[in-house]
Amino acid sequence: MPSSAGPSIDTITEGGRVTQVGEGQEAEETAPPVMTFGAPTAGEILAERYELVEHINNDSAGRLVWRGVDVILRRPVAVVLRYPGGDSATEMLQAAVAASRVIHPNLVGVYDAIDEDVRAYVVREWVDGRSLRELVAEGPMDPARATAVGNAVASALAAVHATGMVHGNVHPGTVMISDDGRVVLADARTDGDDSQEADIRAVGGVLYFALTGHWPHAEAPLRGATAGHGRAAIPDAVRDASGAIAAPRQVRAGVPAYLDDLTMDLLDAEIAPPSSDVLSAELGRLDIPAEDHFLDQTGTIRFTADGVEDRSPLAAAGGRKVAIGIAGLLAVALVGLLIGITTLGGDDSPETEPVARPSNSAPAGDATPAPVVRKLAIQDIRIIDPDSRQRNELGDAEKMMDGDEDKGWETDTYYSANFSNYKKGMGVWIDLGAPHTVKSLTATLSDSGVSAALFTGNGDFPSTSQGDKDLVKGFKTRIGQPFEQHDGTKMAFDGFDPEQKYQYLLFWITELPSTERGFKLGVQEISVQGS
Repeated sequence: MPSSAGPSIDTITEGGRVTQVGEGQEAEETAPPVMTFGAPTAGEILAERYELVEHINNDSAGRLVWRGVDVILRRPVAVVLRYPGGDSATEMLQAAVAASRVIHPNLVGVYDAIDEDVRAYVVREWVDGRSLRELVAEGPMDPARATAVGNAVASALAAVHATGMVHGNVHPGTVMISDDGRVVLADARTDGDDSQEADIRAVGGVLYFALTGHWPHAEAPLRGATAGHGRAAIPDAVRDASGAIAAPRQVRAGVPAYLDDLTMDLLDAEIAPPSSDVLSAELGRLDIPAEDHFLDQTGTIRFTADGVEDRSPLAAAGGRKVAIGIAGLLAVALVGLLIGITTLGGDDSPETEPVARPSNSAPAGDATPAPVVRKLAIQDIRIIDPDSRQRNELGDAEKMMDGDEDKGWETDTYYSANFSNYKKGMGVWIDLGAPHTVKSLTATLSDSGVSAALFTGNGDFPSTSQGDKDLVKGFKTRIGQPFEQHDGTKMAFDGFDPEQKYQYLLFWITELPSTERGFKLGVQEISVQGS
């Protein structure tokens, strides 16, 4: 991706104020650039757009980092400036251009790169938060949080690697956690020694550090770092006499075996690592809120009853199916009892109406009446995102089946209708609990202009490393015709085969509607009619 002189961002908290500097290194305020021609000043507006508000710090390459404001879009930005510009800034600008080509919610966005000859500067996203290095300095993360961080980093790398580029600088100083919980990867800067495999193994290092507070690659310090800075400032892993690192479970208690194994496999040079998209999918599968789901040891993800603290013996044994079976046995017993009473009563007993008397309104031989169409209960619902599996887009799925159209699930905001060209689409996986005759499915949407289709398949939620990608492959049968830029907020699919039964459905979204701030969709409610 960018060259070794590319952009560099990290965060440092100084007296409660968030700053952004390069590679997690604190720059020396006493060592400003020697030249002063082209030096910026507070209040100055660059390129008639970016107002410089406050000089925050200097990054590890001596470039000035300013907090600024985009006066056109009225959003905060970080401005990384060096002077002079021209040939001396070529690598920095080329790195920024390369970084700007990859747009992903877990990558720091690069907005602009400008060379004015006397100075050059890169404008990028401002992130309020702290680096992973700073957060873990207060104590290691719990396994669930560490998994979420690793998932975000792997997902960001998958986006970078999909373009054929390499990040080349993944470590606790370039992994940032914003105040609202968003995890972003910053400061891509590569050279000829970097590779996608090195990026993937670095995810193992990030997981190890998050779980233990130690960095397993301390013998490979940060490029150009001095003592006390960058990776060299992070405590080395616990090692035995041969130099082998201790597993996370040997350092602290409570690390799950599957997470311990995955981390150590990524760090083991003898074991070939998976591709970044496969790693992202696997971490995404493990990145499940503990209060919502539990992971069955057989590999299939199953769910507990929503809102039920103590599950009844019926629910544990099969729930509704078992209850129906017991009700059927009781009905048979009741019929037998009535017949027995009639038989024992003899001729003197009063006449008893047969239990199942033919109806006078339906002559014998007529066809069975069609079953009554009703609203079917959705037993399970999930967000499907095979190209990214982002945590911040996977929540609130249950709001689409709660009967309240004022609340629902929504996507992130993208720069274009086709998910900023990042992914082919995403969708909603629906499980009706058992095969049903389905009449229609209706989706209530937040806005018009949505393109979507409905598919059916014959598979439960996947548990393989490919995750959502495996699931989507199993949904090949389309129901009815797709909607292209639908002009309403009610999208109804009624092309179901009355001779077939359906259990699993996939509502697949391919194009988002335009909103005031970009392209975004909310699905307020999904209802299924059938029998």
